[in-house]
Amino acid sequence: MSKFSSEEQLVIMLYSPGTRQGLTTELIEMKNQLTTSERKLRNLADSILEKLDTVTDQEFESLDFFP
Repeated sequence: MSKFSSEEQLVIMLYSPGTRQGLTTELIEMKNQLTTSERKLRNLADSILEKLDTVTDQEFESLDFFP
Protein backbone atom coordinates (compact mmCIF):
# COMPACT_ATOMS: atom_id res chain seq x y z
CA MET A 1 0.00 0.00 0.00
CA SER A 2 1.34 3.42 -0.92
CA LYS A 3 1.92 5.98 1.75
CA PHE A 4 0.29 9.36 1.43
CA SER A 5 2.46 12.46 1.88
CA SER A 6 1.55 15.04 4.50
CA GLU A 7 0.19 17.33 1.76
CA GLU A 8 -1.89 14.48 0.38
CA GLN A 9 -3.20 13.68 3.84
CA LEU A 10 -4.31 17.30 4.27
CA VAL A 11 -6.25 17.19 0.99
CA ILE A 12 -7.78 13.87 2.04
CA MET A 13 -8.89 15.35 5.37
CA LEU A 14 -10.51 18.27 3.54
CA TYR A 15 -12.32 16.28 0.85
CA SER A 16 -12.99 12.81 2.23
CA PRO A 17 -16.59 11.99 3.10
CA GLY A 18 -15.30 8.85 4.81
CA THR A 19 -15.12 6.29 2.02
CA ARG A 20 -12.55 5.58 -0.67
CA GLN A 21 -15.16 5.81 -3.44
CA GLY A 22 -16.57 9.00 -1.96
CA LEU A 23 -13.12 10.57 -1.83
CA THR A 24 -12.46 9.54 -5.41
CA THR A 25 -15.70 11.20 -6.51
CA GLU A 26 -14.97 14.38 -4.54
CA LEU A 27 -11.43 14.67 -5.92
CA ILE A 28 -12.62 14.23 -9.50
CA GLU A 29 -15.29 16.90 -8.99
CA MET A 30 -12.75 19.23 -7.37
CA LYS A 31 -10.31 18.74 -10.26
CA ASN A 32 -13.04 19.68 -12.75
CA GLN A 33 -13.37 23.06 -11.04
CA LEU A 34 -9.67 23.93 -10.96
CA THR A 35 -8.14 26.55 -13.20
CA THR A 36 -4.94 26.00 -15.14
CA SER A 37 -3.04 28.05 -12.55
CA GLU A 38 -3.94 25.56 -9.80
CA ARG A 39 -1.50 22.98 -11.12
CA LYS A 40 -0.10 21.96 -7.73
CA LEU A 41 -3.52 21.04 -6.33
CA ARG A 42 -4.33 19.15 -9.55
CA ASN A 43 -1.07 17.20 -9.24
CA LEU A 44 -1.83 16.38 -5.60
CA ALA A 45 -5.30 15.17 -6.50
CA ASP A 46 -3.89 13.05 -9.34
CA SER A 47 -1.32 11.51 -7.01
CA ILE A 48 -3.98 10.70 -4.40
CA LEU A 49 -6.26 9.18 -7.04
CA GLU A 50 -3.43 6.97 -8.30
CA LYS A 51 -2.69 5.76 -4.77
CA LEU A 52 -6.38 5.19 -4.02
CA ASP A 53 -6.46 2.76 -6.96
CA THR A 54 -3.95 0.58 -5.09
CA VAL A 55 -5.90 0.58 -1.80
CA THR A 56 -8.94 -1.54 -1.01
CA ASP A 57 -11.96 -0.09 0.76
CA GLN A 58 -11.01 -2.04 3.87
CA GLU A 59 -7.44 -0.71 3.80
CA PHE A 60 -8.70 2.83 3.30
CA GLU A 61 -11.03 2.53 6.29
CA SER A 62 -8.11 1.41 8.47
CA LEU A 63 -6.00 4.47 7.60
CA ASP A 64 -5.95 7.29 10.14
CA PHE A 65 -5.63 10.66 8.43
CA PHE A 66 -6.72 12.72 11.39
CA PRO A 67 -4.01 13.54 13.96
